Amino acid sequence: MKLNCLIRMMGDAGAALLVVLVAAMAGPVPAADSGPFSVDVFVGGRGGYPTYRIPAAVVSVKGTILAFCEGRKTGILDHGNIDLVLRRSLDRGATWGPLQVIQGRGFKTWGNPAPVVDLQTGIIWLLFTLDNRQVFVTHSDDDGLTWKEPREITADVKLPEWKWYATGPGHALQLASGRLLVPCDHLAQKMSSHVIYSDDHGQTWRLGGTLDPGTDEAMAFEAADGRVYLSMRNTSGRKLRALAWSADRGMTWSPVRFDEALVDSICQASILRFSTRADHGQNRALFLNPASVKREQMSIRISYDEAETWSEPRTIFQGPAAYSDMTLLPDLTVGVLYENGKIWPYSKITFTRLDLQWISGGKDQLR
Repeated sequence: MKLNCLIRMMGDAGAALLVVLVAAMAGPVPAADSGPFSVDVFVGGRGGYPTYRIPAAVVSVKGTILAFCEGRKTGILDHGNIDLVLRRSLDRGATWGPLQVIQGRGFKTWGNPAPVVDLQTGIIWLLFTLDNRQVFVTHSDDDGLTWKEPREITADVKLPEWKWYATGPGHALQLASGRLLVPCDHLAQKMSSHVIYSDDHGQTWRLGGTLDPGTDEAMAFEAADGRVYLSMRNTSGRKLRALAWSADRGMTWSPVRFDEALVDSICQASILRFSTRADHGQNRALFLNPASVKREQMSIRISYDEAETWSEPRTIFQGPAAYSDMTLLPDLTVGVLYENGKIWPYSKITFTRLDLQWISGGKDQLR
């Protein structure tokens, strides 16, 4: 059976499992840890940038972890002289390579990294914006070592009446169909989430469905039945996470509702498919955010019923914390990349590796 056909049959979580198999063929994989391991990847004041913000993370088909963020030369503000930067790890996050500047031409705001790995081709795609007005895409076919010249896709994915625009931030996903789906947001009269997609392995990009106003930064996962769940920052005033479902791969969406279990500080958050019943016994999804009405207490939860209910949060970091991302490593541990600090949440971006036993408080182990 051809590889691309196999991936389509396996689905989103099954494709994630394929990463494990590919990495295993490349060499031995270290055993999973029994508890959290953490290392600071981007620290403000080092590497030529006073501030690093807006983390995003993916794992390549070879098992390399790619950690993206914005390197802000002019301080904490969301606009100014901002570069798009990257560091890579070849050893499950234990050590990290040198800082790479993917885009940083001129006194511009290059940001909102939204990476996605095409598991059928191995190509790593990265979508991002210029000055929150124009949309660009680049890609790497050598595991993130080098990146192609970015090309602009604004006309294909942005309506003329939209003003402000952001891709992601955080990882996008590949659906079982092969579609690359990237959550985004924009400002018209009010902020709204939307998605863009590619059905030809990143060659062309199109605009998908738009969500109700009062939403913005979003992340998605594909349920075992093929529906797509979208978790969104809620700007309506209620400090709860917003959500919606799509039954047609992101072309239309259900009305937005709020998850009473997910307290939110009106901050970006992360969601990740961990497993399905078909590959590891249970449907599992993970949710990560500052589990507080303030930007603090970076915490992770697990759901066994496709995001209908969630476990109690397990706190990774007690102090100030904000934006984050998650990615599934080849050994089925979870890599968490998040903003944090002792006094304010933007001092550094830390990578923490967790296993399922720790996430579940010892109640769940893979079988």
